[in-house]
Amino acid sequence: MSQIDRKQAIKEIVKCGQDPVYFINNYAKISHPLKGLIPFTTYPFQDDLLESYNDYRFNVILKARQLGISTITAAYIVWLLLFYRDKNVLVVATKFQTAANLVKKVKGIMQNVPSFLKIAEIKIDNRTSFVLTNGSEVKAASTSGDAGRSEALSLLVIDEAGHVDGLDDLWTGLYPTLSTGGRCITLSTPNGVGNWFHKTCTEAEQNINDFHLSVLPWDVHPERDLEWYEKETRNMSARQIAQELECNFNASGDTVIHSEDLNRLVESIKEPTYRTGFDRNLWLWEQYDPACTYLMVADVARGDATDYSVFHVIKLETMEIIGEYRGKPKLEQFASVLDHTGREFGKCLLVVENNSLGISILEKLQDREYPNLYFSIKGTHEYIDQLQAQAITNSVPGFTTSSKTRPLIIAKMEEFIRNKLITIYSSRTINEFKTFIWNNNKAEAMRSYHDDLVMALAIACWVRDTALTVNQKDLQYKRAMVNAMRLNNTRLHTTIPGMSGHKRPVYNENMEKEMKNYQDFIWLIKG
Repeated sequence: MSQIDRKQAIKEIVKCGQDPVYFINNYAKISHPLKGLIPFTTYPFQDDLLESYNDYRFNVILKARQLGISTITAAYIVWLLLFYRDKNVLVVATKFQTAANLVKKVKGIMQNVPSFLKIAEIKIDNRTSFVLTNGSEVKAASTSGDAGRSEALSLLVIDEAGHVDGLDDLWTGLYPTLSTGGRCITLSTPNGVGNWFHKTCTEAEQNINDFHLSVLPWDVHPERDLEWYEKETRNMSARQIAQELECNFNASGDTVIHSEDLNRLVESIKEPTYRTGFDRNLWLWEQYDPACTYLMVADVARGDATDYSVFHVIKLETMEIIGEYRGKPKLEQFASVLDHTGREFGKCLLVVENNSLGISILEKLQDREYPNLYFSIKGTHEYIDQLQAQAITNSVPGFTTSSKTRPLIIAKMEEFIRNKLITIYSSRTINEFKTFIWNNNKAEAMRSYHDDLVMALAIACWVRDTALTVNQKDLQYKRAMVNAMRLNNTRLHTTIPGMSGHKRPVYNENMEKEMKNYQDFIWLIKG
């Protein structure tokens, strides 16, 4: 539309001001790396995104790379600045240069708008900001703690939000700047779980916060097919594919548990059959079965009200977690829950991590005369049963998590999960796995998240595969020794071969004497 009269110009201005999709598809131009300056022709998924920008005050976009989302956002900013007065737009990103590049895109589109649509001109032009004659302005800012604090914003754009460190604190400072009706657009590829962007997307999906979620994986682009995908991913790792193309939070981060295993665990989640206990935080999926053997493992809160006291109930025959507690009870209450639950499940072996408050719990359980507590030898961590521990001076009640044992128990838990040796039904435990990451080669929960259930499960896997397995083998050796003694005792009743006049004695079915001899050695089996 090279030549139009005033009446047509006014009509086009009104039409463009009412519809950003119309304005961008008809009058916006962008720089193509090969073709130079070209008209911006949007795809259907980009049109939908523009409508969301207009319809919703807060937008969060989980996207694959190279979909043109930053460019379409820049075009939307041009529309907002051009057709509305006194709009204040702030762009922040992982790096100041990234934010400045988006502002540069805005300026490029603005400068190439047809002259009859330039109802406002650039008045102040800086490298990372500019101001229009209608009072509207846009600028880039770093992700420092004071970014935008002193301003009232019309629109806040956070580019690559999943990769911005400390965005929780930054958002705390930025949110008040939108209190006068300002809007927010935050966009990013995924970067693991537990960060502000992941939490915002998850809560938006559950309608917990005010954000509208748009998920844009690689295949929303109409020019991309399986052949394109296979070519692009040929030299990419699974994590890179998840992060750059598939919009997969779980597989994009450095979680201790592999993404495929995490996805499988998520599929096993089911609601507990019973929610019981004084605070209804004891979840049970099965009742006690006298034919089965159980193991309980507990982790006691540090006492600073930031973490939880937890325990798992594991059915050893199938390695299913059929019971779980997570709450913040007082020590006496937690000791009571442990004692009652342990007795309910056949007086099962009860393992308590002996941190500072764990020792207090163990003392209370001993006062209650719980009959089957876990003990170990100090220094060696060798498991001994409660009766033996009473006669050994260097026995220690509970399990000691130290710099030596921590990596061992975590490795054992990862092995159990990877080899599908354990079944987990609880969403609480699996959610902790999503934020249990490698941080400087140390496995731990992400900042502001918890790993209490994870660590209790790690201890359980270690105890099951070491202490209980070794103890079972020892029991088998003792039984074999008793059987050998019984066989030798039976041979004493035979006659010497070749002696005449003597017959081998015949015994009745009860074998009373032999059974008596067997009973003489039963103490070996009982330990």
